[in-house]
Amino acid sequence: MAEKVQLHDFVEVDYTGKLTDGLVFDTTIEKVAKEHNLRASKHKYSPAAVCIGERQVLPGLDAQLADKEIGKEYMVTLSPEIAFGKRDIKKIKIIPLNNFQKNNLNPQPGLQVDIDGEMGFITSVSGGRVVVNFNHPLAGKEVIYTFTVRRKVTDQKEKVQAFLSAMFRIPAEHLKVEIKENAATVVMPGDLPAQISTILAKKLIELTGLKDILFKKKEPVKK
Repeated sequence: MAEKVQLHDFVEVDYTGKLTDGLVFDTTIEKVAKEHNLRASKHKYSPAAVCIGERQVLPGLDAQLADKEIGKEYMVTLSPEIAFGKRDIKKIKIIPLNNFQKNNLNPQPGLQVDIDGEMGFITSVSGGRVVVNFNHPLAGKEVIYTFTVRRKVTDQKEKVQAFLSAMFRIPAEHLKVEIKENAATVVMPGDLPAQISTILAKKLIELTGLKDILFKKKEPVKK
């Protein structure tokens, strides 16, 4: 009988997301990306390393990973509530055109903008007003995912790298992790506030069983 994975296991999983009409919008598999013209020049397609139950993938997909056999393909249909959320009219906002002009921006329908740290898409420009939709582009849509758990991650260093990589959207190779005497030292690309590093350390100790986690900032290269 094939091995099954459980809640809080670290795993590598391949998945492909598509709309109910068959349009593929996301995948971890390079072959699928090429077939559906999703290939990005700098994007590396590989299985996603996640901790089951920590919502490092869509909530609905995350909930389906536990108790699955390694190597077996599954398919699940996700409602908007557990995928990209319902479409919220409150997230469609009208912003004065001169707010963009002050920053030398020429707003056009379809343009993605970052306003106060929130990403949105411009839907219309008229009468000195710009309508920006801050809903996710797939909000309100039912989606279908096929997924396969490729393997269980057991190495402590891999676990720490996987968790932080998913948390901060940083490639695992940019995180230097050293395990010694059941404690981990992590060198991050940037500095973490003390409160955040304390919370992360506590969570990682809980999930990995390590005794201690120490975060360090990457030292600048001396010329």
